[in-house]
Amino acid sequence: MKILFCTHSLNPATGGPRETLLNLPAVLQSWGHKPEILTLDEPGEPWLTDYPVPVSTLGPTVSSYGYTKRLIPWLIRNVHRFDAVTVHGLWQYHGFAVRQVLQPTSIPYFLYPHGMLNPWAKSYYPLKHLKKWIYWNLAEYRILRDARAVLFTCEEERRLAGQVFGRYRCNEVVVYYGTIDPGGDKEGQKESFLHRFSHLKNKTIILYLGRLHEKKGIDLLLRAFARFSKSTDCDAMKNLHLVIAGASEYDYYLKSLKDLQSLEFGENLEETPVTWTGMLEGDLKWGAFRAADAFILPSHQENFGIAVAEALSTGTPVLLSDKVNIRCEIEEEGAGFIEDDTLDGCYNLLQRYQAAQGNEWDQMRLNARNCFINRFEVKKAAESLLQVIEKRQG
Repeated sequence: MKILFCTHSLNPATGGPRETLLNLPAVLQSWGHKPEILTLDEPGEPWLTDYPVPVSTLGPTVSSYGYTKRLIPWLIRNVHRFDAVTVHGLWQYHGFAVRQVLQPTSIPYFLYPHGMLNPWAKSYYPLKHLKKWIYWNLAEYRILRDARAVLFTCEEERRLAGQVFGRYRCNEVVVYYGTIDPGGDKEGQKESFLHRFSHLKNKTIILYLGRLHEKKGIDLLLRAFARFSKSTDCDAMKNLHLVIAGASEYDYYLKSLKDLQSLEFGENLEETPVTWTGMLEGDLKWGAFRAADAFILPSHQENFGIAVAEALSTGTPVLLSDKVNIRCEIEEEGAGFIEDDTLDGCYNLLQRYQAAQGNEWDQMRLNARNCFINRFEVKKAAESLLQVIEKRQG
């Protein structure tokens, strides 16, 4: 089967489905299918070099909407080569263009919203929501309506999607979603990370890994960790260290987090139990997960959280807010703890982690790994996508 994966950008700094579009097409290719990726990135961008399948680039684009006059002609020339097209994300030109070109044909397109219909953004970004409301009525509701299926990556995402806009009508399907089993030299990966950040050797690490963005609740994490560090009297927790791995699109936001750290821990940042690593990839990323005792994500809104699945793949239990949409799956598998997306909720996650040391935490490590294998391994996502396409091609 020939499948085109169409996305606005593969830049890891902007988040989105980059990891999926790195791994899912590779699995399909290994099974004898012929996937390709179409992105509106500019040719030659450094993050485009590690893709195992053909990648076409049509950048640069005009504005964050991603308009380029080259997209529709490219689709007209090439779309006949494919059995199906998957569109990743909403609110941008590539979805509009795919609908315009494919509507008169028999070639189906399948749309992954990737959490972009979550009600949280409506209250947190009212001006952006107004722009989206206008575009929804002009074009976006038709893009969903005419997709052969709209693919949600968990039941909670599907449940929330219809609560934001009127005229919501689409063929909803919940599919598996996930990431690769990292494999490799586990101890070597861990040593690579600890060699790079040697001051973390013999530390008990709580890891945040992902974009540095307002919705992620990193400010709550810093405040809760400061409170927890000062209040705990458990010897095992004295060595506790928070590692924040990721990059921000906006310098001002990173500065605000560093200022908050100074306020909570003191002016000398080098003496605080917090390390900022920047973005980690490859063995350094997997080494961070393997070195961590727990992964934490106190987001105000999280559709899926690929980093959650990555943590589980290494047997690292997760501490999540109740706004992470796969929280129910985590609780069912006993792979982590869930609390409110508040300061008290984040603090409670750390307290529950402290209370669960020993045999209970060892069992949660086993549960984390089993949860990944049962629910979030990328081969399940590939099988799920193929089943939907095959069922709805006619």
